[in-house]
Amino acid sequence: MSAEVYGQREVRRARYAVGAVFAVHGAVTGSFATRVPWIQDHAGVSPGQLGIALAFPALGASVAMPLAGRISHRFGARTALRGLIALWTLALVLPSVAPNLLTLCLALFVYGATAGMSDVAMNALGVEVENRLDQSIMSGLHGMWSAGALIGSAAGTLAAHLGTDARLHHTLAAGVLTVLGVLAAGHVLDLRSAADEEPPPRFALPPRSALLIGAIGFCAVFAEGASLDWSAVYLRDRLEASAGLAAACTTGFTLTMAVARIAGDRVVDRYGAVRTVRASGVVAVSGGLLIVLAQHPAAAMAGFALTGLGIAVVVPLCFAAAGRSGSNPSLAIAGVATITYTSGLIAPSAIGLLAQATSLMVSFVLVTVLSCGLVGFAGVLRGGDRVKIARPDAAVPGPRT
Repeated sequence: MSAEVYGQREVRRARYAVGAVFAVHGAVTGSFATRVPWIQDHAGVSPGQLGIALAFPALGASVAMPLAGRISHRFGARTALRGLIALWTLALVLPSVAPNLLTLCLALFVYGATAGMSDVAMNALGVEVENRLDQSIMSGLHGMWSAGALIGSAAGTLAAHLGTDARLHHTLAAGVLTVLGVLAAGHVLDLRSAADEEPPPRFALPPRSALLIGAIGFCAVFAEGASLDWSAVYLRDRLEASAGLAAACTTGFTLTMAVARIAGDRVVDRYGAVRTVRASGVVAVSGGLLIVLAQHPAAAMAGFALTGLGIAVVVPLCFAAAGRSGSNPSLAIAGVATITYTSGLIAPSAIGLLAQATSLMVSFVLVTVLSCGLVGFAGVLRGGDRVKIARPDAAVPGPRT
């Protein structure tokens, strides 16, 4: 992108605009997650079939994500983000109108494709604002995403409690979020590629330095994806909770994620990346055990809340460590982004397939085991302690989480 000159006031305004886009993006995810049980019933699919359908967002995102950079290169960052965030918010309607497994898979393919492209575009702009302000803001932006997911899931909880048809709920939500997203995107930095600048590469293999860091991110994001899409189903099917209470579990999970991300920078500055992640891992494992052993909805809800608290700050620290590893920080960050984003998209389908073969309880045993990796391998994030702002050339887009 060309290096346009912006005053500090404009850059700060762009920071708030990007934060609003993050919140809108999260609100779409929260709105969808709380109505997964309704969508499952409407499409008439079993847990295993739902798991298969939930693999299609991963497929759609992996196909479409490389296009985000090229779209920004051609149209400019502001125009690209406007269009991509609108496509993502409107895609919220598609899963709820799908009447069977085939159409649900197609709807979720489009849902994942638009999610991935808008995600890459907004993260790229967030990193650019962070570099121009010369201060860390990415944790706060991801906190805004969690806050948006909380608002979306709270509205979904109310809609589920009232027995509102998800098609009506998602149509209204999509309309409101599209307007908010397009308005917010109109105030981000209007970055444009130089005339002689080559388009971004379609694919690059991550360096070895990114693999272990990415593995920790994989564990955290797997737990996030599993909890977001399956917590409501878990309470309804295993603990016989009402639709409203089941949806409220997702809201509690997103609440702890949002609070922990907003407060995360201060904790890391005081205790360092390694100790923070180890302690977070203990909290996440405790939450997983509580979910698996719960005999009452309240216990499971507390377990999901602890899981959210435990995994919230892990991924931002993975990006910080990747940016200070190896001879090519930007390639390392891109590798970690690919691993963590893929984890979040495959987790829901993996949980569903394992639940079909065994039970939902066994599926969350897997989540708990993976959370142990946060405790055991936190040492590879030693480079994640923030000592200075990363160089502009080390900044690349990364996923939400």
